[in-house]
Amino acid sequence: MSPRHKKPRTCGCHFKGKAFKPTGIPLSELEKITLYIDELETLKLCDHDGLTQEEAGRKMGISRGTVQRLLSGARRKVATALSGCKAIVLEETFCEQKEE
Repeated sequence: MSPRHKKPRTCGCHFKGKAFKPTGIPLSELEKITLYIDELETLKLCDHDGLTQEEAGRKMGISRGTVQRLLSGARRKVATALSGCKAIVLEETFCEQKEE
């Protein structure tokens, strides 16, 4: 039995391939943590824009439960990177770019 197809997510973040790292240390010397664009979008919508998980889910076209899972993982990754002096590398996922 094959896994269920992932539902496309609507994302407004356009940072694919970008990295955020501590200053003074070359990227090649840092451990990298991959943060997917949909995880970044949930962080932005919930923590920056102040939307509820329900509102963020409607905006992204996904369920509240999926938002909760993405948000939890994204917060853990960001906290790990900040506290462990690691780089955050943004990668593409199943997001469709939001038309604005």
